[in-house]
Amino acid sequence: MQTIYHVEDDDMIRDLVCYALGSAGFTSIGFAEPAAFWQACGKALPALVILDIMLPDEDGLCILKKLKGGAKTSRLPVILLSAKGAELDRIKGLDWGADDYVTKPFSVLELISRVKAVLRRCEERAEPLLTADKILLHAPQRKVTVSGQTVSLTFTEFELLHTLMRNSGVVLTRDQLMEQIWGLDADLESRTIDMHIKALRQKLGEAGGVIKTVRGVGYQLEAENGTF
Repeated sequence: MQTIYHVEDDDMIRDLVCYALGSAGFTSIGFAEPAAFWQACGKALPALVILDIMLPDEDGLCILKKLKGGAKTSRLPVILLSAKGAELDRIKGLDWGADDYVTKPFSVLELISRVKAVLRRCEERAEPLLTADKILLHAPQRKVTVSGQTVSLTFTEFELLHTLMRNSGVVLTRDQLMEQIWGLDADLESRTIDMHIKALRQKLGEAGGVIKTVRGVGYQLEAENGTF
């Protein structure tokens, strides 16, 4: 049985979510304060974290950044749950590594569905090694090299490259990329993907040419050789 941690200072919401998770077959543990959450993580990591943004002492985005920057917690799936519904807030959370973003008020059934979807996507992304021309991507270590040189990518840039390499030769629309990376129903503007593609190409240097723009549709990774 998978364990899920829920960090939420509203007792009513925390109890509701934990009850729903338990009914769905998960072991759920709620935390009203970040300090108790960190203490629990030091003893055992969960399968997924549901994280409110507005918290006492330490806000959810700071917690998210620490999780994604930690050697042992960087691959820990995180769903942000907050009343902040502006696009800028969603983009910031997703760019910092959140796997999904649910705004309050929310449907408990939808939240459970999103939890299952995030866990399923994490399992599907478990391939140990992908290559495309000079690019090598090692999923477990979240490491990317070009011609043997390590390339530093943000969480979103890594997920974008990973998705394109897993679907080598397939044209993916912007909506499909957003759905596969963030689990959203095209809730962000298409320019969000375009900006990340531009940054990713620049970091990959000459190797970035394998990412092709399909006008009016989306993007495709074309490589002369690869292992998938």
